[in-house]
Amino acid sequence: MTELHDLTALEQAAAIRTREISPVELTEHYLARIDRHSADLGAFVTVIPERALDQAKAAAAAVAAGDDLPPLHGVPTAIKDLNATAGVRTTLGSAAFADWVPDYDDNVVVRLREAGTISLGKTNTPEFGLPCYTEPDVAPPARTPWDTTRSAGGSSGGAGAAVAAGLVPFAQGSDGGGSVRIPSSVCGLFGIKPTRGRIGAGPRGNEVTGLSTAGPMARTVADAAAMLDAMAGMQPGDPQWAPALPPGETFLGHASQEPGRLRIGRFRDNLLGAPVDPACVTAWEEATALLTDLGHEVVEVPVPALGSLYDAFTVLWSGNAAAIPLAPAQEEQVRPLTRMLRERGAGFSAADFIRAVGSIQIAAREHLRRIWAYDAVLTPTLAQLPAPVGGLRDDEQPTHDFAAQGAFTPFTAMFNTTGQPAVNVPLHRTPEGLPVGVQLVGRSADEVTLIRLSAQLEAARPWKDAHPAVWTA
Repeated sequence: MTELHDLTALEQAAAIRTREISPVELTEHYLARIDRHSADLGAFVTVIPERALDQAKAAAAAVAAGDDLPPLHGVPTAIKDLNATAGVRTTLGSAAFADWVPDYDDNVVVRLREAGTISLGKTNTPEFGLPCYTEPDVAPPARTPWDTTRSAGGSSGGAGAAVAAGLVPFAQGSDGGGSVRIPSSVCGLFGIKPTRGRIGAGPRGNEVTGLSTAGPMARTVADAAAMLDAMAGMQPGDPQWAPALPPGETFLGHASQEPGRLRIGRFRDNLLGAPVDPACVTAWEEATALLTDLGHEVVEVPVPALGSLYDAFTVLWSGNAAAIPLAPAQEEQVRPLTRMLRERGAGFSAADFIRAVGSIQIAAREHLRRIWAYDAVLTPTLAQLPAPVGGLRDDEQPTHDFAAQGAFTPFTAMFNTTGQPAVNVPLHRTPEGLPVGVQLVGRSADEVTLIRLSAQLEAARPWKDAHPAVWTA
């Protein structure tokens, strides 16, 4: 028997329009699943049932009145706990902000609400989104539903756990060094890190490096594309603007179009020299074979010539941590990793910061010139299988913690520095059932090709109906 959460987000939106299901019925269904499973998975930090049900009732009334409905009208979702939501506790994953209730919405929250979605609450994230695992002081660790002894990744770990377990049909994440693609890989989801400037940030915040962007996480390419449509668009004052799609086009529309024959580069080595688990290599090789079977040309390319990128990224990442405004009392509440990054960042001069930005820009230009002949580039998403909960964290030696994260995720952050769009495609599982994703990277501002290509892969080897045991619980 089909359950409501078996439906994709777009199927739910269609069923609401035809009055086969009600936004209230759908919201109640997901709230019950959250109540049943979220604590074990560490998916949510804050749940807002009364507010969600009020919005669902208003959505149902709009359907009954025959109003002109937005594209995702009445479909439940959730907001990452790094994004401010007016009137809703937003902890930023930190005990220092455990009781913060913003009086404003981030722009991405506004856009999702305007698209008709109903937020059920705030998904779990690590402190300030800094690590690639989700083990904050304000909530239980986020665990992949495929093996709850293992982390759901980060920093959008709660979102990944929630979607994979059927607690919401899709969810918003953000990605500054892989934070959409990492949990998508370990939770078996399709996730998009859009091109730099595709989704407007703000209205507040001081992330000036261009590393981070919001992005969708979903079970299907079409659902993720529809969420990207909802979130995309520049805001006045944005430091970067990606060109909009031509009039009349949508990312969702491109999910149903063939990509044509593409030239795809691939590499599996990485700048850090980190060893790559055989299962991650197998996923990469199987993806290569599938792309070839679909008629694409796949060729070897060298590891991107990005110079001392890791050092420059570390300067920017630490500088962002140091710039978080904390009162003296709050400084005592942050985690050892955060404290280490803040101290390191405060030790860099303004000239160090500018040099790091400049070196990244120079390396990115050279890299983009070298790969512009390719329609996409294929890499592993991660170098290791999903990490055990606590397996990367090291409170005694936070420098070791940071190094372990780099060895776990050596393929993701480089494309935050170049600003290219990148996706995780959940094509592979180990014999034990653990998801292992592969990463496809596109040309700047070309999410369209990635969406078309990913949809073709999904049609050839569907993954939507592969579920962890909690799905039917």
